[in-house]
Amino acid sequence: MTKPLENPLLEHSHLPQFSKIKPEHIEPAIDYLLQENRQQIDKLVKNRKDISWDNTIHALEELDDQLNRAWSPASHLHAVADNEALRKAYNHCIEKLSEYASDMGQNEDLYDAYKSVADSEELKTLSVAQQKIIENALRDFRLSGIELDKKSRKKFKALQMQLSRLQTRFEENLLDATHAWKKHVTNVSHLDGLPESALALADQMAKREGLDGWVLTLDFPSYMPVMQYATDRELRKELYTAYVTRASDNGPNKGQWDNSEIMHEIMAARHQLALLLGYETFAHYSLAKKMARDPAEVLDFLKDLAARSRERALEEYAELESFAREKHRANKLAAWDITYYSEKLKQHKFKLSQEELRPYFPLPSVLNGLFSIVNRLYDLTILPRNNVDTWHPDVQFFDIYDADNTLRGSFYLDLYARPHKRGGAWMDECVVRKKTRDGVQSPVAYLTCNFTPPIGNDPALLTHEEVTTLFHEFGHGLHHMLTRVDYPAVAGINGVPWDAVELPSQFMENWCWEKDSLDLIGRHYKTGEKINDDLFNRLYSSKTFHAGMQMVRQLEFALFDFRLHLEYTGLHSVDIQSLIDQVRKDVAVVIPPKFNRFQHSFSHIFAGGYAAGYYSYKWAEVLSADAFSSFEETGIFNKETGRSFLKTILEQGGSRDPMDLFIEFRGREPSIDALLRHSGIAA
Repeated sequence: MTKPLENPLLEHSHLPQFSKIKPEHIEPAIDYLLQENRQQIDKLVKNRKDISWDNTIHALEELDDQLNRAWSPASHLHAVADNEALRKAYNHCIEKLSEYASDMGQNEDLYDAYKSVADSEELKTLSVAQQKIIENALRDFRLSGIELDKKSRKKFKALQMQLSRLQTRFEENLLDATHAWKKHVTNVSHLDGLPESALALADQMAKREGLDGWVLTLDFPSYMPVMQYATDRELRKELYTAYVTRASDNGPNKGQWDNSEIMHEIMAARHQLALLLGYETFAHYSLAKKMARDPAEVLDFLKDLAARSRERALEEYAELESFAREKHRANKLAAWDITYYSEKLKQHKFKLSQEELRPYFPLPSVLNGLFSIVNRLYDLTILPRNNVDTWHPDVQFFDIYDADNTLRGSFYLDLYARPHKRGGAWMDECVVRKKTRDGVQSPVAYLTCNFTPPIGNDPALLTHEEVTTLFHEFGHGLHHMLTRVDYPAVAGINGVPWDAVELPSQFMENWCWEKDSLDLIGRHYKTGEKINDDLFNRLYSSKTFHAGMQMVRQLEFALFDFRLHLEYTGLHSVDIQSLIDQVRKDVAVVIPPKFNRFQHSFSHIFAGGYAAGYYSYKWAEVLSADAFSSFEETGIFNKETGRSFLKTILEQGGSRDPMDLFIEFRGREPSIDALLRHSGIAA
């Protein structure tokens, strides 16, 4: 196949040329690279007896990296600038990439090449990272069906491709359902209670649509203020109903973009895939790459946390009901009342609201503060780089330098919600670190959020919750960018077990609650004043507000996910709605209405990487809380502790077992006590 001419995805520039990438470039580039890779891999491993790291494995890593470098910007555009042509190209390619991954996972010559190095004397001379790559590769070959007979391999490959299609459809249905719903409001009295920032956003949305008045959407910066502040109960109910029935058989767009059957097809395919490999369930299969050893350990962990926190959650809910009844004459709380009265109670108890804090978190000040914190912890300097080609005018670009002025990594920052952009917040890889003939290919990350954009002439003003989200994603970014591992397969977040990957992200959130760090982050956008002691004390006192209710909510999601993958044994073998209802009965304190279809938008487990792994958030939070307690003991900006965390956790990526790295940093195995203390739940 001839190399396509003038295709920006095939040009060897360090950063993608986003302004040049068109949907019609994507499929030809991927087709060319897949064919090239297949041919090169054949040459490298077929009928070869002299296989070594340098003459084979290194070249295989290079081929993987080239493919990833082309696919990364294409898949990123699908997430942040979706359109029909882009979606079509993406869907065509995702099938081809899935087929390629299956073929490589079942390529016996390739498998023999890795086994050859694993069984050779050379293995002892390789670095820890190189040995880990060999070990992981052999495990992944087994998990890709290399040991199956030909008929079973074919079935395995078909299942993987089917899953790839289904998961993409789930995500696209959710995106379409979210953006299909809008509410045009012409009477401002219906928006009573909404803060100025939310009204201004709704006004801006209306102008964008060419309408008078205000437009509300299901994007989080529009949806959440209505749930928190709108005095019109019917308006809250209307938005809540639309939000929790997205992509389902219920609600205002019921039956359109419905994920009901897709969920069952995904679950059935996953179960068949696990059975083919000899695993009892997909939950067992999932744990082959995680820290947790077996399903019982995960369930015991989640149930133990639920037992410790449910009593606290029940007390919190009883207090909320009492407050709503006595102060606001609300005798029975519906699901669309919980967030509203929780905000009222929070303001009553702490004289504090997210809106009061918003003026103290203008985006420029938050970024400067975040970069100062990273500088104090790790001696890193973060500088903006102008004139970088991006996918949207709002996107910024930054470089990270260490104390020796060496470039350690770079990142794109895309922070605001907009049409055709996937909801939520995430970090993804653009370029992975690797050693080259000319030195080191420095890593590049995408950091993406969906915050309220700037309104008028004011900068974007973040809530404290949004600041925490930014710090969380930046923690993932540091894990990717600060790695010292020179081999992409275990550099940064690669090769890190899924239930440890949230450690650096949740760890960073802690600096959003400390006075010394908030002094760096928070400056009033008009006066430049810091957050005073009174406001800080009110904020800090609110840290554990409804911590029990939040804990059991996360445990509800984690238990539903894990039990679903543990109990699903064939198409429609589990009634998904009945299962989530049962889990709620066991652990939840707020039981949503019957029409709620949360699972239909649970993309973390049905379209993302968290299948039978949502427990990872709580599992890793044990690690992150305990890691931060080391800074509580030595000082939150202690250079020595910072250097130790950098060297043991952030720089080593997936090259070593995460428990070994944690013990090296902390001097012992992790304890749950710090998490319970930070959550205000007695150990």
